[in-house]
Amino acid sequence: MISFPNFTGWRAKLSGLSLWLGLAVGGSVWAATPARPNVVWIIADDLSPDLAVYGYPGVKTPHLDRLAAEGRRYQNAYVSAPVCSSSRSAFILGTYQITTGLHAHDVENPQPLAAPYRPLPALLREAGWFVTNAAAPGTQRNGRVLTKAKTHYNFAHDPARVYDGTDWRKRAPGQPFFAQYQIGEPHRPFPVPTTFDEAALKALVLPPHYPDHPLTRRDWYAYLRSVEEVDRKVGLILAELRDAGVLENTVVMFFGDNGRPMPWGKQWLTVEGLRVPLIIRGPAVATPGGVERRLVSMIDLAPTVLTLAGVPVPDWMQGRPILGAPFPERNVIFAARDRCGDAGDRIRAVISETHLLVKNYDPQLPYLNWSGYKETSYPGMALLRVLGSRGALTPRQAVYLESGRPEFELYDLRSDPQGFDNVVRAPAQAGVKAKLEHELDAWLRATGDRGALPDPATEPTLPEIQKSKRQDYQRAWKARGLPAEPTDAERLAWWERTYGLGAPATVR
Repeated sequence: MISFPNFTGWRAKLSGLSLWLGLAVGGSVWAATPARPNVVWIIADDLSPDLAVYGYPGVKTPHLDRLAAEGRRYQNAYVSAPVCSSSRSAFILGTYQITTGLHAHDVENPQPLAAPYRPLPALLREAGWFVTNAAAPGTQRNGRVLTKAKTHYNFAHDPARVYDGTDWRKRAPGQPFFAQYQIGEPHRPFPVPTTFDEAALKALVLPPHYPDHPLTRRDWYAYLRSVEEVDRKVGLILAELRDAGVLENTVVMFFGDNGRPMPWGKQWLTVEGLRVPLIIRGPAVATPGGVERRLVSMIDLAPTVLTLAGVPVPDWMQGRPILGAPFPERNVIFAARDRCGDAGDRIRAVISETHLLVKNYDPQLPYLNWSGYKETSYPGMALLRVLGSRGALTPRQAVYLESGRPEFELYDLRSDPQGFDNVVRAPAQAGVKAKLEHELDAWLRATGDRGALPDPATEPTLPEIQKSKRQDYQRAWKARGLPAEPTDAERLAWWERTYGLGAPATVR
């Protein structure tokens, strides 16, 4: 059993809170009161804090801006893994994925959860809550409206045993509900605009570690339009709650499952891959319009929901409630990156309010560790290599192309909030590095890091996975009218045509 400092104290406070709430009433009908609100999760796929309310320029997010004005914005919220299935497996359990063995992304043969772990929806459902998981209103695929939604956990589960359905409005009268809405944007592929606003393209503020190239600007423009689609769907969800008369007794939590799908974001253990928006609105938020700057991990959300629901938080949950109990005071939180599809790796990180320390267990691997998914989906991968071959990258951008990585990377988030410049060799940072390395080692011992163990026998070997994913990669490019193994130049030309920078792309 995993235990963390002062966690027993939280259990005692929770027990007292449960008595105060007066939980159960007869049968399946519950008395919904402000003391026990409904809870809604709105989860965007692959979203960094690229919202107007977070100060990001060139994007309009009025619904999320209003949500923050009526709620609370969390400035330093991080996922525990920079990729969806590992991150989702962690926050639905309130437990780090390296403890449960759910650390690899895209598990080929998911297995049932081992005891004592139970997903949050199942715990709430057993306590009498109505639990749903749905696509955001207006979600379509191939012209058909979708209601069923993504889970993408790294464990086998029967949705019928976890969820009551897709529509929380089908609950019993007065029964509290926990509803998840999944928003597919801004996951790639981005819809490519038929026209581009040239003034908006010119005004885009690109991070300095991305090359300022017409393709980068158009890809970033398309990303921001996809973020605006997230905002539109959030507006539909809030309207649905408001029209049903339940919004004011509902805690709404909006967040991303990992960082933006760009070459230094999703799948990388970086600020860009880990930091996500988190906005919470509802009766549990005492000071609307406020900003919380203390550290939050997404594994805190499950124990937060249980605390609001008056359901005991299991001892195995490693997250800490951030509402309904004293805010957890802590110096650091943690994150991990392991195999992502066909890209084997093992990286661990510790994050404080001022620094990010990253430990690479396979420093011989390059930053652009081959990934069939990224090489098929990210225009920036081919662009970086082509520009690098021409000597057209800045030193900061050229780091991508280095053949290996240092064992440790250290970023001073006070002067470098995006974590661009590795200062691990700076003498003035030696004490910080030693302290954070000690914290990281202690965390790995406490969590029983299963990422250090061989893959389970139920999984194919890495070479087998790589062979299968390579075939997927080859089929994708052949379908786009290119050779099965196109050069970087050929792929770059295809992306440029796709984004209207040359002759129309041929797609078969």
